[in-house]
Amino acid sequence: MLSQQEISDRFEIQDLVFRYSDIIDQRNFDLLRSEIFTDDAFIDYTAMGGASGDVESTITFLKSALEESLFPRYQHLNANIQISISGDSASGRIMCFNPMEVSVAEDESQVFFLGLWYVDNYTRTRSGWRISKRVEESSWAFNLPDFISLGAN
Repeated sequence: MLSQQEISDRFEIQDLVFRYSDIIDQRNFDLLRSEIFTDDAFIDYTAMGGASGDVESTITFLKSALEESLFPRYQHLNANIQISISGDSASGRIMCFNPMEVSVAEDESQVFFLGLWYVDNYTRTRSGWRISKRVEESSWAFNLPDFISLGAN
């Protein structure tokens, strides 16, 4: 049976995971610094063709890579949240379904779909739970435009 503390921790981590996706989808990338990641977090998006590094380089990458003129609309939908808690640390594996609209020509767009996993480490801080490490794992891609390549699986 789960303790009240573990139930509370699970809900707080779940909210953190959902907040991350909301911040990304609303393009409020600077909030990742104060609301999502620890100061020393490591983020690795290379499995899906992105960058890896610290929080500042991740924010810079996202601002450039998810430019609205290239990706006018997208969503990150999370499911199958698996969390393991040990005191002030936790780990998780989160499924993400990511439909994206990409501009392929003037006044023309294409929708493609990505399936991935977030493999996370979490740390309880004075401000609540934060992600201290996030690594994407590629699962599948559908209708990927020719000019987009994903990292090695």
